[in-house]
Amino acid sequence: MKNLLVTGGCGFIGSNFIRFLLPRADFTGRIVNLDNLTYAGNAENLTDMAQEYPDRYVFERGDVCDPLVLADIFSRHDIDAVCHFAAESHVDRSITGPDAFIQTNIVGTFQLLEQARRLDDRLIRFHHVSTDEVYGSLGAAGHFTEQTPYRPNSPYSASKASSDHLVRAYAKTYGLPVTLSNCSNNYGPFQFPEKLIPLMVLNALEQKPLPVYGDGKNVRDWLYVVDHCRAIWEILVKGREGETYNIGGDCEMENIDVVKSICDIVDKLRPEDGQPSRRDLITFVVDRPGHDRRYAIDSSKIRDELGWTPAENFASGMAKTVGWYLDHGDWIDRVRSGEYRRWIETQYGSPG
Repeated sequence: MKNLLVTGGCGFIGSNFIRFLLPRADFTGRIVNLDNLTYAGNAENLTDMAQEYPDRYVFERGDVCDPLVLADIFSRHDIDAVCHFAAESHVDRSITGPDAFIQTNIVGTFQLLEQARRLDDRLIRFHHVSTDEVYGSLGAAGHFTEQTPYRPNSPYSASKASSDHLVRAYAKTYGLPVTLSNCSNNYGPFQFPEKLIPLMVLNALEQKPLPVYGDGKNVRDWLYVVDHCRAIWEILVKGREGETYNIGGDCEMENIDVVKSICDIVDKLRPEDGQPSRRDLITFVVDRPGHDRRYAIDSSKIRDELGWTPAENFASGMAKTVGWYLDHGDWIDRVRSGEYRRWIETQYGSPG
């Protein structure tokens, strides 16, 4: 790969992937980061990378839905591989405003595939990053495998399922050298503060209520973002064309237990005299529509075929994550000074 196009590279997982990849000895190519800098995209996430790798990192602001923008970037930068992160990804936002999810996640993927297939033999790999939410909801037992039928339950997961199907169709119809991955819930540095873990960290720091949907017993499999990035790289260089790989952290947790663990870490790292435990801030709020009860990933395929395993368990990954947010108050202040104003509170009210 001489010129790898990373879409959505200023977002949470995309920026972590670029930060992971550029210093590696086994990647000597150039990264072209295409990002439209919507509310969750932050070019500041990669300022140091741009300074350290001026000849190997290029930023292009643009919309994956715009075929003229894509044609120009593919031609001007001689793109020979694609890693597609760009997506609207917040389930709550998809419930109140699904339009953007249809455009970015479905139409954007279609336009990107159209450009990629025009490369003919020059295209080395098109990797599509997706989610375990396309599979729907599990009961108390079992795990999602690569053969699990799709049953998306939100506009977000339906849009990602649609994009997955498009990628597979282009592989079968046009012979594109694609791979796909469906990952469990990511956490780690640079995550936009609308998501569960950073939202709880920031609210706990400020002694604000910690809103937990329903009874808090919804289960997610948690994956540290750097482990996810390493898995994607393994798929890009060693994955079999046309194959899907599930990526999970082998770490099922009820949401309420995740929030309690955050409270305990914040209490330890930022104790406040005379204040009760942050656990006392937990407030249960009305569940969101269509809230899937449980996700759990079987990642044996990527472990067996590519030798990948997560390096972080939940305790070690969460300690790194909470510590990062506590140490990066300036980044948090700048992120929150933009459009984002605790979006969940504006939509559902401040729990009290």
